[in-house]
Amino acid sequence: MALQNAVRREVTNQASLNGDEEEEESPEVILSVLAQHGQVGLCFYDSKDYTLHYMADTPDSTDLNLLERVIQEISPHVIITSAKQERSMVRFMHTLGSIPDYKPEVVTYPCVDFGLEVSKQRLLSAHLPFLPASITDRLSYLTSYMSFDSPLMLRSLGALLKCLDRRRVGVELEDSSVGVPILQFHTYTLTGVVYVDRDTYSVLQIFKSELHPSVYKMQSGEKEGFSLYEILNRCKCKFGSRLLRRWFLRPTRDMEVLHRRQEAIRFFASPRNSDVAGTLQSLLRNIRNIPTLLRRMSLSHTKVTDWQSLYKTVYSAVCIRDTVRVLPQSVGLFREISEGFSDDLQHVASLISKVVDFESSSTENRFTIKPNVDPAIDEKKKKMMGLSDFLTDVARRELEHLDSRITSCCVIYIPLIGFLLSVPRLPSMVEKEDFEIAGLDFMFLSEERLHYRSQRTKELDDLLGDLHCDIRDMETAVMTQLQTAILEKSPSLYKVLDLSAELDCLMAMSSASQEYGYTSPKLAAHRRILLTQARHPLLELCSPLFVANSFQSSETNGRVKVITGPNSSGKSIYLKQVGLAVFMALIGSDVPAKEAEIGLVDGIFTRMQSRESVSVGLSTFMIDLNQMAHAINSSTGNSLILIDEFGKGTNTVDGLSLLAASISHWLNEVPGKVPHVLLATNFHSLLQLGLLPSTSLLSLLTLETAVDGDELVFLYQLKEGMCQSSYAANIALLAGLPTSLVQRGVEVSELYRTGQTIKRVDRHSLDEHTNRCHWLVDKFLSVDLNDKDVDLQKFLKEELLPSAGDPQ
Repeated sequence: MALQNAVRREVTNQASLNGDEEEEESPEVILSVLAQHGQVGLCFYDSKDYTLHYMADTPDSTDLNLLERVIQEISPHVIITSAKQERSMVRFMHTLGSIPDYKPEVVTYPCVDFGLEVSKQRLLSAHLPFLPASITDRLSYLTSYMSFDSPLMLRSLGALLKCLDRRRVGVELEDSSVGVPILQFHTYTLTGVVYVDRDTYSVLQIFKSELHPSVYKMQSGEKEGFSLYEILNRCKCKFGSRLLRRWFLRPTRDMEVLHRRQEAIRFFASPRNSDVAGTLQSLLRNIRNIPTLLRRMSLSHTKVTDWQSLYKTVYSAVCIRDTVRVLPQSVGLFREISEGFSDDLQHVASLISKVVDFESSSTENRFTIKPNVDPAIDEKKKKMMGLSDFLTDVARRELEHLDSRITSCCVIYIPLIGFLLSVPRLPSMVEKEDFEIAGLDFMFLSEERLHYRSQRTKELDDLLGDLHCDIRDMETAVMTQLQTAILEKSPSLYKVLDLSAELDCLMAMSSASQEYGYTSPKLAAHRRILLTQARHPLLELCSPLFVANSFQSSETNGRVKVITGPNSSGKSIYLKQVGLAVFMALIGSDVPAKEAEIGLVDGIFTRMQSRESVSVGLSTFMIDLNQMAHAINSSTGNSLILIDEFGKGTNTVDGLSLLAASISHWLNEVPGKVPHVLLATNFHSLLQLGLLPSTSLLSLLTLETAVDGDELVFLYQLKEGMCQSSYAANIALLAGLPTSLVQRGVEVSELYRTGQTIKRVDRHSLDEHTNRCHWLVDKFLSVDLNDKDVDLQKFLKEELLPSAGDPQ
């Protein structure tokens, strides 16, 4: 077992290091873990530096391979888990206890100690010296350190805090009022795995769940929507799809793993290998759920369809091996399949083919064997086949000894009952006493026929026995032997599943690469990223014309890019296409670009989408701040950070100040600690007021537009420089806002920009009011009051008052 070997190495190394040193108390690592419904949430406390590490809820296999890797890395001294656990966790802990050189203390707490609300309260009351004294709302502050959207992690954290308080780790000699200190919170990521949080998966549309369109699955059914996973998942078997999802959930920095995937993708992406790819994909469709089949065999619950599925799987695996063996063995996956698909598979396929009669099994809906497998079974089947003619002859002789009123009879065979004489019911046979016939034992009445056991049928029972049951019992014994022989080869079958799933994933990604025109990126351990004519893998499928843009970030120049441009000019799309290209490279896929050279990043952080959370009661702006704080606190010089419109959720001056301070934080770092930062903003004052330090690490970019009369034309082409206007009025007209409203907006904007007084539109200006008054006076003076024919009431009502508001 990999865990056993890794732990043994760890123990040996520690012993060699501490052998000549004086004995001292070694730091203690306490791990708390919960596994439920295919997810694992965990956290651990390291008493060496009083740090609490947490890992957000992450999908894991039924064998808990992810948890196994975590224990390999941290080698905890204490493992805390719930007394109420799933079967997979129980098996894992049992396996862990069988390792001779590693015996961690396993502590089980009642399920109530893992309650979600209880855990939150323990966290809020924990001794956290790093919290500023001025903080009154601990919950809001802590959300900037950890996600409260991972219930398993939070529940395991509550149990861990309880254990720390009970054991008083590190403060054993202190007063009971002194709590166990937690000096830092750190996100834990497995070595070689790239950190990508839920917000990043959502905003980059890597996954997107939608309700299933079928009315029968509206309550519980979901399907994958339009996402990166959906366009790359062309796997032919379910296990390929599941493995591909795990790759998406655990992008890696392991160069060996990435190169292994790339070489296979390059091979299948070549048009001259399309025939081989088609053959392999047709064979992969027959790969079935091997663990389920073997489990049913171990329990003797095998159905006819299980034997058919197993035979198809093993036969297809043999064909895959034979096909792959003629391919270049320099490709690591091909070499492993050629060696790993052993002759055991041929042996299993041959056994099933020689023993199982699939046609007869389907007809009888039970396991049956072919002729010449077992002579005893063949003999009994031969008797069964000739039984009909034989019984007809017996019935003819029985009829000679019956009452002359009985004109016909037959001898039948009923499994579990035996041979019986069947005669028609006579009209005189009314009561049960009438059924009695001398020399015959009445058995039962069915469908107006009486069934008896005669001396001759008893002799047949003794001579032939219960043929049908005997045959079934003997064939079941053969099936048990066959199952035992197959279960002995189960390691070879499990290897088929693993390698077939990997082959399926790589062929799926190569198919997408070939169709969409992706290119294989050059991966290296440096800190540069170069994308030439990169495209957005999803948007290019929806848009008839997509403008490609390049991206370049070196180790000392242009690591922080501030992108300005009008609304709808493509800033967000540019950020996302860079993030997606880097992500695709980290799962081994080709990327949508003409050329790509990508230095492996250790995390992708985003502040692009305000994902509100009712559960923690945070405002939209607070969530934005948490995302930004997480990027600042957790990123390194090898991270990629995507920021879109940060600061817009509050007062303009405050938002601009926070944005400028965040960017300056990175620009003032030494180049080796500055991550790749892409920031899109409409705060043009950020650049116009010179709020950012002048450094080669900063690069200013904008997206080109053109104004044709009153119409704004988007060119979507990236260039150096900055945008002078947001063209909000043009965008508003394109969005369908009334022209008068937009014009008024432009007036107010111009007055505000020039520092003039902004006047309300529902009040007339002083000049307008004066002119109106003059007009009214002139109108009134033009009336000759001495003229007796002048009707003043009519003049006021019809001429003066109606037109008072409309001077000529």
